[in-house]
Amino acid sequence: MSLSTMSREELEALSHEINTRYEDFKGKNLSLDLTRGKPSAQQLDLSNGLLSLLGEGSTTDVDGTDARNYGNLAGLKSIRTIWADILGVPVEEIIAENNASLEIMHYVLTFAMLHGLPSSPQPWVKENTLKWLCPVPGYDRHFSITETLGFEMIQVPMNEDGPDADAIADLVANDPSIKGMWLVPVFANPDGTVTSREVAEKLVSMPTAASDFTIMWDNAYGIHTLTDEFPEILPIVKMAADAGHPDRVFQLTSSSKITFAGAGVSFLNTSSTNLDWYKKYLGIATIGPNKISQLAHVRFFGNADGVKAHMLKHKDILAPKFAAVEKILAERLGEYDVATWTEPKGGYFISLDVVPGTAKRVVALAAEAGIKLTNAGSAYPKGEDPKETNIRLAPSLPPLEEITVAMDGVATCVLKAALEKALAA
Repeated sequence: MSLSTMSREELEALSHEINTRYEDFKGKNLSLDLTRGKPSAQQLDLSNGLLSLLGEGSTTDVDGTDARNYGNLAGLKSIRTIWADILGVPVEEIIAENNASLEIMHYVLTFAMLHGLPSSPQPWVKENTLKWLCPVPGYDRHFSITETLGFEMIQVPMNEDGPDADAIADLVANDPSIKGMWLVPVFANPDGTVTSREVAEKLVSMPTAASDFTIMWDNAYGIHTLTDEFPEILPIVKMAADAGHPDRVFQLTSSSKITFAGAGVSFLNTSSTNLDWYKKYLGIATIGPNKISQLAHVRFFGNADGVKAHMLKHKDILAPKFAAVEKILAERLGEYDVATWTEPKGGYFISLDVVPGTAKRVVALAAEAGIKLTNAGSAYPKGEDPKETNIRLAPSLPPLEEITVAMDGVATCVLKAALEKALAA
């Protein structure tokens, strides 16, 4: 039954039971980690073939580029062709860089600060006030970039079909200091939301007071399915151009959770105007990306279908872990009405909402029991979750048997914190 309908005697009896269970967990001296969405060793092993592909073979790409040398700021055309096929974009509108798309995002915003975007009246650093829209819950590393660069971050809610486009349109219509927004459009971090075509069309077409309003379309999980189906990848840059805002979108993605997280390939897809601008300043910072890694990826995958076939192997490893989390949460918490959680069809995270005001207590209790969780509120700018309810779960890294133990412990902590609050009322 729901805690809200229990008598005090019933609450106290359940609290005694849960406290005993919690002390048992503490006695096991566990050391389990559900903090970051890292690929597991089993997933990384899927790509070990990369390590030997260039052993004694040619290091020349299909167009004659020697991957060992300097140059090719935009990356090898062959790897760009594969990812252009995945995204459904012209190969001329995509460049390939090193392993972290986060690095490209940081570069884009830093270049905009120092030099302004092609459509900017002046470098952003000369503006009196800079604001950035942050759909929540969202990705903490996104928020770290805009916080470090001095933006005032404005929270906007994520709905079941993506960010609240109507609220965003109202905010940007008359405030030129709002320079852009973050968005993970497919299997969003952490709630697994997929942004609908209707919402995407509103975002690329809405009038904005800032002529250089920018959408950082971080398509990190566009093909990270947990089922046998792949989601539609919207042609977002073309959609923006068709809506009269050709330079509004910077789309990012990478292979880093597909092959080796520390040695993958990242990609930027945007308008030709934006690409020319970006490469102008990128060419000051670097003479070119790691093309040896890019060439190995080309030979490992072969084509876009090879990438998708590889992703289904990841699915076979990840899906049982997500299913285990959802099963334990349902069995342990479902009847008490103390939590809700997402059941994503892809991506790397599950978003858990506990009784308001108890998220930090849950994380602290879990830590005492040897279960490390991401800090409460990490999915909000500056960690400021107004209801203190959200906890991001990352089931990818631990083995399945550890996931089962850890989630039983997490459920115990959620109940313990909820009972403490109910009994203190």
